Amino acid sequence: MTPRQKKNLQRLLAPRHIAFVGGDEAASAVKQCVNGGFGGAIWGVNPKRRSMGELPCFKRVEDLPEPPDATFLAIPRRQTAELVRQLAQIGAGGVVCYTAGFRELGEEGAELECDLVNAAQDLALVGPNVYGLLNYVTGAHLWPFSHGGARTACGPAIISQSGMLSSSLTFNQRSVSFSYVIGAGNQAILGIEDYLETLVGHPAVNAFGLYVETLRDIPKFTDAAIRALETNTPIVALKVGHSELAARSTITHTGSISGSSERYQALFERLGIIPVATPSLLLETLKMVTVSGAPSGNRLAAFTCSGGDAAMLADSAEGTGVEFPEPSAAAQSDLTRLLPEIATISNPLDYTTPLWGQETALNKVFRSMLKDGFDAALLVQDYPPQALDDDRPMYLADARAFIEATRDAGIPGAICSSVPENMDVDARQFLLEQGVAPLQGVAEAVTAISGASRFGQKRQESIDRFDALRLQPPGRDDKQLRDYDEWQSKQLLAHFGISVPNGRLVDAEEAPAAAADLGFPVVIKLIHKNIAHKTELGLLRLQLMTENDVDAAVETITERVGTIHGEICNNKFLIEQMIEPVVAELLVSIVNDSKFGHVLTLGTGGMLVELMRDTRTLLLPTSRKEISQAIAGLRVSTLMAGFRSQASVNQGPVVDLVLRVTHLAETLGNALGELELNPVLLSPNGPVAADALLRAAPNAMLTNIGLHR
Repeated sequence: MTPRQKKNLQRLLAPRHIAFVGGDEAASAVKQCVNGGFGGAIWGVNPKRRSMGELPCFKRVEDLPEPPDATFLAIPRRQTAELVRQLAQIGAGGVVCYTAGFRELGEEGAELECDLVNAAQDLALVGPNVYGLLNYVTGAHLWPFSHGGARTACGPAIISQSGMLSSSLTFNQRSVSFSYVIGAGNQAILGIEDYLETLVGHPAVNAFGLYVETLRDIPKFTDAAIRALETNTPIVALKVGHSELAARSTITHTGSISGSSERYQALFERLGIIPVATPSLLLETLKMVTVSGAPSGNRLAAFTCSGGDAAMLADSAEGTGVEFPEPSAAAQSDLTRLLPEIATISNPLDYTTPLWGQETALNKVFRSMLKDGFDAALLVQDYPPQALDDDRPMYLADARAFIEATRDAGIPGAICSSVPENMDVDARQFLLEQGVAPLQGVAEAVTAISGASRFGQKRQESIDRFDALRLQPPGRDDKQLRDYDEWQSKQLLAHFGISVPNGRLVDAEEAPAAAADLGFPVVIKLIHKNIAHKTELGLLRLQLMTENDVDAAVETITERVGTIHGEICNNKFLIEQMIEPVVAELLVSIVNDSKFGHVLTLGTGGMLVELMRDTRTLLLPTSRKEISQAIAGLRVSTLMAGFRSQASVNQGPVVDLVLRVTHLAETLGNALGELELNPVLLSPNGPVAADALLRAAPNAMLTNIGLHR
């Protein structure tokens, strides 16, 4: 987005005048704009119509009283580029291109879209193939269909690659009102990152809800997301689709276990973006962060007068990161005095039905519990329908007691229904007026609070270090990439201080003597740049104890490789000392992704790598703390800690090894394609890279350490 395009996008988002160009769809869009209460000028453009609704029609855009800040365009696709060119020539601001039939339809459509982009020049073009833009702040709607929103002074902005979903969100029955709804469409010129960049800091936008299929510009999106984190503007993202990795062959296991979904997940975690899996969770999470606010931690106090609700709360928290700390001894003492004998003191707390509706007594219960310093609080209440409203005062009494207690504790509070539909509009409105999020569904509520707390924690830990969240600029030298064999790869590792087994590269006849010189037991492997995965092919032998064993292994491997690959000349063998004892095996991999830059994958290694799929993904640059947390989150960390009284591994040297690998990657920069260490053998004596594969473009550093063809 050029500076001129950004200025024009700002005109589009706050227009003084709007032109609607087209036939029935344009007329329908005019109706939506008029009904929205837009106070600026509205002009119709159609050479065959005298009027559009109750508005007079101009024959051409050149006839308009002045260049429109915003234009809604719904005309045949083959006419679109020329009309956009005319708008650019008269100095229009932004264009919402409702017209479809471009890149989404194949080669011919792609050519038309290319013409459209060229014609737009510095216009802020939304789409094409898009529903449009809804502006609930001023009523400036460029949208051809009915929608469910209403004017508001402030609310979340929706930016969506799905037109239908964005429309559906406006009809929500969850009391979430939006400031803007923007359809991204084909993103021919403007992408999600551009809308995010322009709206961050806007006084009417207090959060963002994203529906993402793919992001075009990861670094630019990152910069905008960092700005959102700085300004305390949460981003909630519904990411769909599992895109293919880059269209290239891979020599490593990493491609099968760390794809684009893992990389987006790592990106969102890095930037404090809250990922959600469904539209309902998108709405509930937006409601939590904009009404109650983001907790600074994950310690949740929960209340209900139902043992069943308490159990559902506890189950719903499983795997979310939300914690329910037990009440302190002092709190237990107070609660024992305040609660009926039938009550069990716990968190979540079932305060039992005898206290239902007892506002003063319940307020004391809530206050006693909240003295323990929780980060957020939740009350479960299912409101009866209007026809069964006799008990509503009882529910409201509990709600008022809870609201006062959480307000005095200075923490975000939310009230949720166990059944999503059991929170009627009057109840929701009452809670909204009190600054308490009316959440719908126990699981949805706990998940929303969990996401909000992750945002709050990320913001707290990032204060004064937001720049550290930026990624390395992506880039790859794909044309020059070549494969290096295990021996060459290990020379590179050793150059960067990464421990590898003591070994020698020898011819077949030299192998027995080399093994004896190294000391038994040894490992022998065939080394060839065209053979990567030796274990699967039977080209590796372990635990060889004599020269005769080595000689026999050489013969077996030679026969094996001949059967599989035919005769391979100039066979070389790597003889290495066995590493013993081995507590666990780790995968350490870095792939240079064209969109994300250097991507680090850690996981359970060895032959189990694809079976276990026990991995964590980080984007570079990263830190010791993040690497330590990632390793601790792996199932293999249980083995490292000394499973069932077995030997343990000190995590510190393992983190050191990973940091050296990241330094290697950063030093190679764009020359790196991929590097995989698998397995890294973890022993009480320290980690050792037992195997390594490298794909890189030749450069001066690689040449200097002897890595050449």
